[in-house]
Amino acid sequence: MGVSITELVEARQIELESLCGKTIAIDAYNMMYQFLSSIRDRMTGEPLRDSKGRITSHLSGLFYRTSRMIEAGIIPIYVFDGKPPDFKDETIAQRRETKEVAREKWKEALKAGDAEAVRRYSMASSKLTSDMVVEAKHLLSLMGVSSVQAPSEGEAQATHLLRHGKVWAVGSQDWDSLLFGADRLVKNLAITGKRKIPRKESYITVKPELIELSQVLSALGISREQLIIMGILIGTDYNMGGVKGLGPKKALQLVKEHKTLDNVMKQVEWEFKTTPQKIFDFFINPPAEDIEIKKETLMPEELERMLIEEHDFSKERIDSSLKKLKACQEKGKQTGLGSFM
Repeated sequence: MGVSITELVEARQIELESLCGKTIAIDAYNMMYQFLSSIRDRMTGEPLRDSKGRITSHLSGLFYRTSRMIEAGIIPIYVFDGKPPDFKDETIAQRRETKEVAREKWKEALKAGDAEAVRRYSMASSKLTSDMVVEAKHLLSLMGVSSVQAPSEGEAQATHLLRHGKVWAVGSQDWDSLLFGADRLVKNLAITGKRKIPRKESYITVKPELIELSQVLSALGISREQLIIMGILIGTDYNMGGVKGLGPKKALQLVKEHKTLDNVMKQVEWEFKTTPQKIFDFFINPPAEDIEIKKETLMPEELERMLIEEHDFSKERIDSSLKKLKACQEKGKQTGLGSFM
C-alpha cells in the first residue's frame, strides 16, 4: 500500500529502546493489516480464531506488540482511518478484486499441498472488517492506550498530530506519511525482533527504522512538493501502479529536470481518471482535525475478561503481559510518563 521509494532512501536502524519516552502516532489500519496477514497457521494459512470461530489475529498482534512498545517506554497513540477520498474508490475496488483472486489461489494451493503458495496467498487475502476495528479500539482503551479517529486518511491525521507537536513521529510501514509532510517516520514497529525468512530455516533480526523528511529531501536534492510529484509518478493509493515504465530512479530524474507538476506531466502519459493535480492537492492539504487526545486507564480485569474469557487467549501469557503493563504503569507514575495510562 502507498508509494514505495525504498531503493532511493536509506533508513537509519535504531533500537526499540531508543524510542523510550517518545510519543508515536501509529497508523492503526496499516499495523492491523500486518497482524492479519502474518499471524496465521503455517500449514493452512488460516488466521487465529477463538472457539466461536471469530478471527483474533488482529487482537493478538495488537495486544502483544503494543505491550512490547509500552515496555520499551514508547507512548503509542493509534490513529484509525476515516472516510477515504472519493477518488480512492477505484483503488479500493482493485484491492478487493486482488484479495478475491488471492483467496481462490489460496484454495488451490491448499489442494496442491504447496505450503509456500498457501502462505503467500493467504497473507494477500487479509480483510479488515468494521467489527475488528471496534474490537481493536476497545482493546486499546482497556490497555490504557489512546486512539484517535481520523476524518479521512489515518496517516494524514497522524502527520497533523506530529506537525502540531502532539507526537514525536508517525509509525507506519508506508512512505505516504512523508508525502503528507511528516518530519519523522518510524518503520518496523510491528515486526521488530527475530523473524523467520520465508522458505528458509534461518532468521534475521528486524529493528525499527527512522526516516527523517529533511534528510530524505536533502539526499535526493528535491523539495517536498517534488517528492509528492515523484510519488505520483511511481504510484500512490490514488493511482495504483503509477505511470507505466517509470520506477523511482526515472521518476526522480524527471522531477529534477522538469521541476513542476505541470512540466513533469507534459513528459508522461497519464492513464488515470483522477487528475495528478487533485492527488497533489490532497497530499498538500488533506482532511485533518485538531483532535483532543483522550487519556485512557489500564483496566486489567476487563482485559482478562475480553481476551481470556471471550476470546480464549492463554491465561498464563496474558497474566505475564499484564504484570509487565502494571509495572510500566507504576514506573510511568513515578517518572511523569504515565499520563497515557
